[in-house]
Order: sequence, then structure tokens, then C-alpha cells
Amino acid sequence: MTGDLKSLKLITSAIILFFCLNINAQQKNKARIHIIHADRSEYDEGVDREADRLIGDVVLRHDSTYFYSDSAHFNDKSQMFRGYSNVHIKVNDTTHIFSDSCKYLGETKMAELFSDVVLKDDSTILRTDYMKYYRSRHLATYPRHGTIDRNDKHLVSEKGYYRDDTETAFFRKNVVVTTPKYQMFTDSLVYEIRLEKMTFHGPTRIISDDCVLDGNHGWYDGINDVVYLDRNATITNEEYSISSESMYYDRNADFTKAVDNVVMTDTVNKATVLGNYAEMWKKLGKGFVTDSVSAMYYGDNDTLFLHSDTLFVKMDTIEEKLKYIMAYYNVRFFRDDLQGKCDSLCFTASDSTVRMRGKPVIWAENSQLSGDSINIVVANSAIDSVLLYPNGFIIQQDTIEGFNQIKGKKVTAYFEKNDIDHVYDEGNAETAYWLREDDGSLIGINFSQSSSMDIKIDNRKIVRIKYFKKTTETLFPKDKMPPGKELLKDFEWLEETRPKDRLDIFRKPLNDNDTATEKPNRKKRK
Repeated sequence: MTGDLKSLKLITSAIILFFCLNINAQQKNKARIHIIHADRSEYDEGVDREADRLIGDVVLRHDSTYFYSDSAHFNDKSQMFRGYSNVHIKVNDTTHIFSDSCKYLGETKMAELFSDVVLKDDSTILRTDYMKYYRSRHLATYPRHGTIDRNDKHLVSEKGYYRDDTETAFFRKNVVVTTPKYQMFTDSLVYEIRLEKMTFHGPTRIISDDCVLDGNHGWYDGINDVVYLDRNATITNEEYSISSESMYYDRNADFTKAVDNVVMTDTVNKATVLGNYAEMWKKLGKGFVTDSVSAMYYGDNDTLFLHSDTLFVKMDTIEEKLKYIMAYYNVRFFRDDLQGKCDSLCFTASDSTVRMRGKPVIWAENSQLSGDSINIVVANSAIDSVLLYPNGFIIQQDTIEGFNQIKGKKVTAYFEKNDIDHVYDEGNAETAYWLREDDGSLIGINFSQSSSMDIKIDNRKIVRIKYFKKTTETLFPKDKMPPGKELLKDFEWLEETRPKDRLDIFRKPLNDNDTATEKPNRKKRK
């Protein structure tokens, strides 16, 4: 038992001795501040208690860092000194700090620098009036106004942090970045200097000669001149503006990609386009919007609402004018005096013509116009004429009952004040119209056939027909009309598919014939 106690005491003593030796070794190895040079030294008991006053070309060293000043108060016991006038801290070969005065604590390796503080690191220069520099963390901080200059960039903020080992700067409050290309205004910014990348948090605006960018989060790649904006992003220039939940902008290519809740506003052509994905190449003069697309075109007296799966726009980059707009698939549009549907639609500005393809139909008041293809010529924001070919068919609901009909291989309807004025029907031309007295009483149903016809319409009634070659005409009293013969071949009244209002353009067809439709199926916008 006694032997065990002696062994325990020996082990305990050895452990204590080990820790004492280790602590002593740590204390011996702990770097101290060394005086490398001073023209002269004086003992000054009144300043920092027991301190040496060093005067003239003072050089101190702590670890591998050198401190230069015209004079200093050095307390060897507390390992602290104050440097005065022309202070220069050589952190390493690339990082240097200058100021009018400083205070350095050797135990924490922290320097406080006062007045005209300048930190130079490679090609980065930080300026402020007060700075704390933590050597062990390679961290410089300033609580009041400071600037950083890097090549052609000038950054200003109220508060800032700079890591010289990773060359990363953090800016807070009233941050302004100025370059020859743009100015950036934000409240929080991280600048990765080596990568020339700036990440911003909070409301941010970037202003350049050609556009203005806004967002609440994102980054700017200075090497590739690329911006990413998130959370209510917007780009605005003289011709248009685009807003979305997130946005990517390549300044060199002048390319914009917008995602989620996209709103494009064309200030020149008075149009707004909505969707969930868009791309725009300004230099190439082209762009498109897709995913739940809807568009509004603002006329002098009315607004046209259009929906399709995708919408393309092409601009003339030289004259800065619209060249064409293409919409497809499942196109539907609504205006108070005009509605329509087709599979694809193209508007060319050079001839002011809308071309509808894929089972196109348009409605104007009580008239329905259809054909394998439809061309609409627009003049002064109103319909000038409509060409239906081949297999053109115009159906006009009679004021009392029945349908007036015009059919032919090629049918051209001319409009006056957005109403059909007259129709030129050529190639197997046929008509069927309900002939009435002035009081509205029915005379009979008139059928006619000819190579071509010129039909005059007044107050939505056929008032005169001029025939050309091989004409046949038959008038049937209603009671003698053969059952089912009052309708021309291929007659199809598509009123159920007609858009009823601006929200009804989102209705989707249930089948290829589009004889019945679903309820509106539009993605909800936030």
C-alpha cells in the first residue's frame, strides 16, 4: 500500500513538472516586442506608467511585423506602445498601413490607428480616419466613413471590414461603388477583390449610361461584366423595362434573362408583356417571353389583351423600330370591339399586317370571320381589311334569327370604323342572307353563287351584291326552305370559343376542334 502511494506521488509530481516546464517554454517562446532602432531613448514615468520614450526613426518589431514612427512610448512590461507621426506598419511584403498615430497591444496583436489612415495591399488602397487592425485575423475594421480604391473602382461606406489574407472587403451602410462604367448604391456589400466579384444584400441600384438595374440581393462579376439580381429585380432603359423575381444581365452582350413573374414594358410601342421566363438581346434586337404569356397593347381608345404560350419580338437595331411580333401556341386575344383565336400569330410592322395561322377565327361585333389563313391589315390602330384564304367564311348573326353567310376561296372584308363596310368574294363565291322588309318582316332566304362577288354592307346588313360571271340566285320563303339547307356547307358557329373578356383569353381548348373549352387556366402571379 505504501509503495502504491509513493508511485502515485511520483506520477503526480511528473505531471506537475511537465505542465510547469510547458508553461515556461510557452512563455519563453511567446514573441515579445523588440526595439530595433531609435535615435535616442528616454524614460517617461508619466506616460503609460513605466514607459520608454523613443525618439527619431523608431523601428519596432513584433513577430514578422515591423512598426515605424518618428517617436513612440513603449511599455515593455505590458507589451504595448504608442507611435506618433509618420506611422508605418509593415504587416508583410504586400500589406502596409500608414497613419498619424497608433496604439499597439502585443498581447492581442491589435493596432488602433488614428487620423489619415491608409492601408495598402497589392493594388488595393483603404482610407479612413480611424481603424482597428487585428494581426492574428488579418482583419482591418473602420466604424466611420472609409473608402477603398482598386484599379478603376472607388468604394465608399460608413462602416467596413477588410481581410488582407483573403483580400475580401465587407461594407455596411450607404455603400457607393463608382467605376467608369457604372455606379452602384447599396446598404451591404461583400467585395471579393481577387475575383472582382461584389455580392450585395438589401435594396441595390446600379446605374450606367445605357440602363438602370435594381434588386434586393445579388452579385456583380467585374471580370465578365455580369450582374445577377434577385428579389424584385428590374432593368430599365429608354426603350423598355423588365421586372421579375430574379434576373441575369450580361453587359458585354447586352443580354437579359428574367425568371418568375416577368413584366416587360415597351414604352415606345405602348405594350406590356407578362410571363414567367424571358430573354432579351438588345444588341441583336430580339427577345422572347414564355410560360403563361399575356400581353397588353394600348391603343388610342382601347387595349388589346393577348395570351399565348410564347411571344417573340424582333427589333430593327439601326432604326430602333419594331420589325415583328410572333405569338404561338394557343393564341387568344380580346379587345372590346375585336376578339380572336389561332395557333400562331405574327405582326409585321413594315406592312402593318397581322397574320393568323392554325384554325384562325376573329369576331367583330356580331360577325365571325374564319379561313385556313387570316391576314389583318391595320391602319391608324384600327382594322383596314381582313383577308380570309383559302376557304374564307364570314358569318353574321341576323338581327332577329338565322345567319347571313359569305363563303369563297378568297374573301376580303373591308372595314370602316371597326365594322365591315363591304366584302369582295372571289373563287366559288356563295352567299346566304335573310332578306327583310324595312319593318323587319322576313321576305325569304336568298342564296346566290358566282365566280366572284362585291358585297356592300350597311348597318351590318347586306344591301347590295354585284356578281361577276356564272351567277345563280334563288330566294326561298322560310316555310319552303328545305330542312337544314339554310346553312352553307362547312358552316360552323364558334361562339362558345369566343373570348368573352380579358381574363377569358387564358381559357384552354379541351380538344383539337376547340368546340368546347375549359375554365381559365392561368398561373397565379404573386
